[in-house]
Amino acid sequence: MINIKTDSRKVKKGDIFVALRGIVGDGHTFIPKAIENGASKIIAEEGEYSVPYEIVSDSRKYLNDYLREHYNKYLNEMHLIGVTGTNGKSTAAYLIYDTLNKLDKKCCYIGTIGYFREKKIFDMPNTTPEVTEIYDMLIAAYDEGYRYGVIEASSEGLLHRRLENVPFEYAIFTNLTQDHLNIHGTMANYALCKQKLFNQIRPGGKAVINFDDPNKNIFMLDYNENITYGFTGGDYRVSDYQMSIMGTSFTFISDGVKQNIKVPLIGKYNIYNVLTTIIILYELGFTYSEIYDVLLNVNSPAGRMDMVEYKNNRIIIDYAHTPDAVLNVISTVKEVCDGKIYTVFGCTGDRDRTKRPIMTKIVTDLSDRAIITCDDVHNEDPNRIVDDMIKGLKNTNYEIELDRKKAIIKGINLLTTNDALLILGKGHEEVMIVKNNERIPFNDKKTVLEYLESNKVIRIEKIDD
Repeated sequence: MINIKTDSRKVKKGDIFVALRGIVGDGHTFIPKAIENGASKIIAEEGEYSVPYEIVSDSRKYLNDYLREHYNKYLNEMHLIGVTGTNGKSTAAYLIYDTLNKLDKKCCYIGTIGYFREKKIFDMPNTTPEVTEIYDMLIAAYDEGYRYGVIEASSEGLLHRRLENVPFEYAIFTNLTQDHLNIHGTMANYALCKQKLFNQIRPGGKAVINFDDPNKNIFMLDYNENITYGFTGGDYRVSDYQMSIMGTSFTFISDGVKQNIKVPLIGKYNIYNVLTTIIILYELGFTYSEIYDVLLNVNSPAGRMDMVEYKNNRIIIDYAHTPDAVLNVISTVKEVCDGKIYTVFGCTGDRDRTKRPIMTKIVTDLSDRAIITCDDVHNEDPNRIVDDMIKGLKNTNYEIELDRKKAIIKGINLLTTNDALLILGKGHEEVMIVKNNERIPFNDKKTVLEYLESNKVIRIEKIDD
């Protein structure tokens, strides 16, 4: 464990406490608690304290300098991979984590679905936690013999400088679509925030960039060695693919040579995620033969196209919560579903309101019927969220059921033969966030399984958690 903390609740006797100023809070407020918990020294931008202290002009800079001086000698011995983008971060990062471990390379994962070493260690409240927590996790992995690590780099984490000092060997850009405009204001600001990851690749490292994304040039910086991938061009170009409900086969061309790949994942968007894994594995020295074999048995993260078979139907749980992700998931299912498609979804409260009617139009355009329900409402009135979602909507193939459990059950009861029910927005999440940010236990997949069990329905799970 590192001996410098920014969370007063985690301070132990002898630790240094750094008071950081944030968007919604000020660490100086918690200095008394840090002292009470045994802090041996306080780093702050103002004040006088009862234990040794140092006043600095920028406590964030002090923190980053301290971490670099004391711990980067260990992190520089690790192959650290950062993944950023609007969609695909979790899947791309988890695939890299999963394949490296299957290839007997001890790799840890830090991101939306938690902190993993050999297995999940714990969940996290943010995709990209505070930098001291990241260092804690990486140093703990290092001490256990891990020399590989993959980290999801969210735009908010990059904005608040939580990754500023991490020495990444590889940085991956998946895509950029509308999200988080409540934080960044404009797409241009959003893109520049994600670009920060590509400004800190260590010497000898490389950038891996989606050639098909219209924003690719923002990430193809002249001073980096850039590797591109995509369908329309790039160093790794997909020439064709075939897809069924059981998986995908595709061919890509690199250095003029064709390579064939099979994965138990569906969706064109997942081909992009697999390509990032192929590139990283190849750059790390694995042969295409080794890569082909390991991808045959790769696992996707929980809550990403997570399927439960019900009679002759499929219930699919997915984290999709942006217009682009929703479009990709439903379009993929339409390619392999012979029956009707039903979708249960909602929109998050206290977040970008402009994407709500866009998502609803996509869902109602592509689904036979939609059930609009609650997602994490936070402190926003769920009725206002729904009003935003259906504003200007001409489609009428939807109903509103704000109780998410009831909405899921309604969706299941619509299924007949060869149909698909998509439950979108929360994926792996184990809680529902309601008024005053209260967290109520709730998981979409568990809700499905409990209902099927209570009705004594025989089921086959395609993907286990």
